[in-house]
Amino acid sequence: MKANVLIIDDDYHMRLALKESLTKVGYAVSIAEDGIKAIDEMGKRIFDLIITDVKMPHLNGIDLLKHVRKEYPLLPVILVTAYGTIQDAVTVIKEGAFDYIQKPFSAEALYNTVRRALGVNNGKIIYASKAMKDVLLKAERVAKSDATVLVTGESGVGKELISRFIHENSNRAQMPFIPVNCASLPENLLESELFGYEKGAFTGANSRKMGKFELADKGTILLDEITEMDIRLQAKLLRVLQEKEIEVVGSRYPKKIDVKVIATTNRNIKNMVLEGKFREDLYYRLNVFPIYVPPLRERKEDIPELVAYFLRKHSKGMDVGISDEAMGYLMENSWKGNARELENVIARACILSNYTVIKLTHLKDMEFVQESAKGSIKEMEIKLILDALKTCGGNKTKAASLLGITARTLRNKLKEYREMGILTEKEVNNGCL
Repeated sequence: MKANVLIIDDDYHMRLALKESLTKVGYAVSIAEDGIKAIDEMGKRIFDLIITDVKMPHLNGIDLLKHVRKEYPLLPVILVTAYGTIQDAVTVIKEGAFDYIQKPFSAEALYNTVRRALGVNNGKIIYASKAMKDVLLKAERVAKSDATVLVTGESGVGKELISRFIHENSNRAQMPFIPVNCASLPENLLESELFGYEKGAFTGANSRKMGKFELADKGTILLDEITEMDIRLQAKLLRVLQEKEIEVVGSRYPKKIDVKVIATTNRNIKNMVLEGKFREDLYYRLNVFPIYVPPLRERKEDIPELVAYFLRKHSKGMDVGISDEAMGYLMENSWKGNARELENVIARACILSNYTVIKLTHLKDMEFVQESAKGSIKEMEIKLILDALKTCGGNKTKAASLLGITARTLRNKLKEYREMGILTEKEVNNGCL
C-alpha cells in the first residue's frame, strides 16, 4: 500500500514542488494551503505522515503540530522552516515533531527524512528486557484474535506503539488503524466524532460525516485515555461492544460494524470503577485481554537500546556519539516520563551537542532549564490546579470552570506536567480525587 502524505504550505509553488517530488517516488500525496484546511483533510482520510511549513496564516505549523499530537498521537510530523536556529529546532522537537528540514533543502534530504519518519510510524518497538519481551508475546497472541484489549501503564511507556503492534500483527493489518484521543475532545463532540452524524442532524451538520468507528470498519480502533470518557458516553460504547453496531447521530437505524477495539489508560481503572467514575460493565468488556506495560525504571536494560535508537532517529544522518558519563547519568535517571521523556532528552541533546558527542553538560543544561520551570509561575499554576481539583472533588469540568479555563486545557496541563516530570503520576491522581 502507498503511504499517504499530507503537505501543508501557504506557498503555492512549494506545495506543488513537494507534491511532485514525493509522488515521483511512489507516495500518495494530498495538499492543503493552511493549517485549518489541513485539519479538515485529516478528518476525511487517514494519513501516514504530515509535512508542514512553520510560517502560515490562520494556523501556523507549531499550532498544527500541537493539534496532531493531541488528536493523532502516532502520526509523525515533519516541520519545514526557513529559520533554522538551534532554538527553533529545540522548540519543534519539544512539541513532538519527528524532525525539521531547513529551507533550502535537497530532494535527497527530503526523501531521507520522509523514509525515516514512515519507518518510525510502522511501530518499531526497541527493547532488551525480559519484561518487554513478555509484553510483546502477549500482544502477538491477542493479535490473532478479535478479543478486546486493555493496555495499561504510565504515560510515555509506549501503549500506543503496543496497540499499533497488535494491529500490524493481526489479520486486519491491511485495513485502517484509527487512534482516538478521548481526552482531547470535548464531551459534547466525542459522540459525533466516534459515531458520525447525518446531514441535518443538528445545527451546522451540513453534510454526512463518518465517525471513527465507521472509518475503522474491518480494521482496528484505538480508544486512547479511555478513562477520560464521559460516563454517559460509556453506556453507548458498551452497547457498541455488545451489539457490534453503532448509532449514527441523526440516523433512524443502527449500522453494523466489524472493528477490533483496543483501549489504553494511564489511570488506575479498577479504582475508578470502585469510585463510580467508570462503568464496571464496560471495564469487564474492555478488559477481556489485559496488557500492562511496565515503566522504564523497572526495565533499565532497555535504556541503552533506546538511546542508540533515538540517536539514529534524531542524528540527521550524522554519527552522534555519547560519553560514558552521559550514559551513566541516563541509566541512573528515574524517567518519570518514561521512553517519551528519554527520547525528548536525546533529541534536544543532539541539537545542543551540534550532532557530535553528547556529554553530561548537554544533559545538565536541560536539567537546569527543567528545574527552573518548576519554580515561580509554573509552581503557582500547579498549586492552583491541584487546589481547584480538590475543591471540586476531582470533577475536571467544575475545576476548569473555577479556574476560568476549558476542561480540555486542564487535562492537557496535567498531562504536560506529568510528562515533564514536574508532577508524578501519584500527585496527578491524588489531585484528581
